[in-house]
Parts: sequence; structure tokens; C-alpha cells
Amino acid sequence: MWNPGNLPVSEEVREDGPQGTKEHTGHRGLAPDRRRRHTAELLATCAACLIPWTVMLGLTLPSSHHVHEWRLTWVGFDVLLIMALASTAFLAWRRSRSVILYAHATAVLLICDTWFDISLDVGTEDVWMAGGLALATELPLAAFLIHRAHSLIALLPWPPAHTAIGDTAGGRTEPVPEGETLPRGLRTRG
Repeated sequence: MWNPGNLPVSEEVREDGPQGTKEHTGHRGLAPDRRRRHTAELLATCAACLIPWTVMLGLTLPSSHHVHEWRLTWVGFDVLLIMALASTAFLAWRRSRSVILYAHATAVLLICDTWFDISLDVGTEDVWMAGGLALATELPLAAFLIHRAHSLIALLPWPPAHTAIGDTAGGRTEPVPEGETLPRGLRTRG
């Protein structure tokens, strides 16, 4: 059976689902569906709060600004990007499932690097070099990492999205069909 969050799973399958059992609640006593809903609500609230902030910045920030520690900022960002690329390579070599997270994070850093390189070079001759590097290396590598991460996600066993109205499959435990086995990391101890 699929076990979200590596929670302990009891041997019996309850008809009322795991909401009533201690084994299926998280470290704060919330069922996985409820934690997922709270996370979605938090992220939606953050996105909504960023809208007026972004509008205010667009109206009040000057179009140019003298920057201190320019070299430290860019060298620091590139060191972060090197660490992300090296970590992703290491986790891929080790065949760790964590590579999915690192690949996405590295892709986001590559996209951010492209954005800042191009947007900060607009109006100069360097914009062509930044655009060329973005099209030739950074964006294709970011797309490749996202594609590979999603390919790996597709290989993971997932429960059906919804089995009935109001009942998510992640909320019920199902026995493994006879003759099938789970990958080692998804097996539960019981």
C-alpha cells in the first residue's frame, strides 16, 4: 500500500478510514488530507498577499539603483547554483528519491539566474550574451531537470485521486494485490 509521509500503517483496513486512528495522524494530530488542505490554504493566502505587495513595488521602486556588494551577490548565487547542481548529480548517482526535489530546486535556480541575467542586462549589449546563454544552456537544462523529475514521479506508486465523493484514496489503506511487492522505501513495518 502507498504510505504518504511514511506514516506507520496498521495491518487492518478500517471501514471508516484512518481519521480515527492514531497511526494515520501526523505529528500534530492532523490527518494527511487535512494537512494537505491547510498547506494549500497557506500557499493561496501567500500568493494573494503578494499581489498588492508586487503592485506597490511596481509603482514605488526606482528604475535604477546603485547596488553594494554586487560581486558578492552574483558569486554567492553562482556558488548556490553549483551546490544545487552537484547535489542533484550526487543524488542521481546514488539513485536517491530525493533527487526529485533537488532537480526541481536546481531548475528553479537556473530559471531565476536566466531572469536576472537578462532583466539586469536590458538596455546594454550584454543582453544578447545573457539571452544566448539562457537559450543555449540554462533554460534547456532547467527543462530537462523538470522533465526527468516528473518522469521519476510517474514511476512512484500512487493511490487513485478519489474513490468516492469526499473520500480521498490517500485516506484509506489498501492491501497490496497478491503477487505484487512494493519498493523497499515504501514498505511499512508492522
